[in-house]
Amino acid sequence: MERLVVTLRLREGTQEQASELIAAGPPFDPAELGLARHAVYLGDDLVIFVFEGEDVEQRVASLINDRVSSASFGAWMPLLAGSPSLAHEVYYWEAGG
Repeated sequence: MERLVVTLRLREGTQEQASELIAAGPPFDPAELGLARHAVYLGDDLVIFVFEGEDVEQRVASLINDRVSSASFGAWMPLLAGSPSLAHEVYYWEAGG
């Protein structure tokens, strides 16, 4: 299982709009994309997208590079205070099962 995190800095006063976009759900089918898990975290000025699955970086890249899918991400553009950033996992702990 691989994890990929994408962070977005929000412009001041856009948290409510971001919350509405998140509540509408992703503009893609996580299962169809081959993800095992997908989560979104919202802070005062930050949105964190977590993607989990096999070959997750390649799967997310294919989503971003697809013209139809990437066009649906346009609703986020007016909310951003900068460019999205990728964060790669460097430490992970899980209780034994």
